[in-house]
Amino acid sequence: MFSGIVTATGRVQRILRKPGSCDFVISLPEIFSDLSLGESVAVNGVCLTVTDFSKETMGVTAVAETLRLTNLGELVEKNKVNLERSITLNTRLGGHYVQGHVDGVGEILDIQRDGEAALLVKISMPPALEKYIVRKGYITLDGMSITVIETAPQWFTVTFIPHTQQVTIVNQYQKGSKINLEVDILGKYLEKWVLKKGE
Repeated sequence: MFSGIVTATGRVQRILRKPGSCDFVISLPEIFSDLSLGESVAVNGVCLTVTDFSKETMGVTAVAETLRLTNLGELVEKNKVNLERSITLNTRLGGHYVQGHVDGVGEILDIQRDGEAALLVKISMPPALEKYIVRKGYITLDGMSITVIETAPQWFTVTFIPHTQQVTIVNQYQKGSKINLEVDILGKYLEKWVLKKGE
């Protein structure tokens, strides 16, 4: 479980593509120095298990289902990725509950300046996710807990504040960039409960 508060980025050092999976070696910031084998780390919002690590890098594997539903299969060596370690019981929950289970991939349709420093970004969404994305609700974008500004049948908008631009991969976004989307799990639970009650 994560909070969607990304405070560090890493860089893809090596990629080993196999039939149905990809192994990644990713550089680590100093705050990951006490990483342990088997720990869960969100990479661009995807919960992955640490299979190998050193003082400066970690190894993770993305399987076929993960590659189908996320943007990890498009990564190339030297790409930067958002990183977040799983929350602990005494962690401040600054964002929202994030599972690291990506629901689909959106595409940046437009980027505009919003005032002097913020960015207003328009993002497409898979049709199946539209019902879970609501105005002023949470959404997870490449692991970042972000508030939805406006919604429409095929797209939504968000704002990235200057701090987020500085400490995440937002500063490399451009029109056409693919973004991992995870909708708020509470909406899914509520939907299932209502449907079951209706039956």
